Amino acid sequence: MRKDFLNNMGLALLRIAPAAMLLTHGIPKFQRLIGEGEIEFGDPIGIGPVPSLFLAVIGEALCPILLILGFKTRWVAILPAMVMLVAVFRVHAADPFNVKEKALLFLVCLIAIILLGPGKYSIDRK
Repeated sequence: MRKDFLNNMGLALLRIAPAAMLLTHGIPKFQRLIGEGEIEFGDPIGIGPVPSLFLAVIGEALCPILLILGFKTRWVAILPAMVMLVAVFRVHAADPFNVKEKALLFLVCLIAIILLGPGKYSIDRK
């Protein structure tokens, strides 16, 4: 019984902590998206700055909220993982490791969430 509890607490921590940290990147992007004026944002995949910012907001603001709740966890973790893939291999491709390290850590956590699922302490398990 104790091992099951610790495993589920570990899964909750793995899901909630990175998602909360990812929100610190997504909320400013959301504010930029809803703000007035010209939107200046990169276009790493060639779809334009506004769609790129919109996808980043979904991946770094909306999806992390759903991850914290544990709602559709495995599916919801896919978009932020894709955003982190773009960050690592397109946006920061030429940068030194210490610059892309944060995106890589997020990516590893998101892949682990996709593989392991949300655990008992989530909406998915209710």
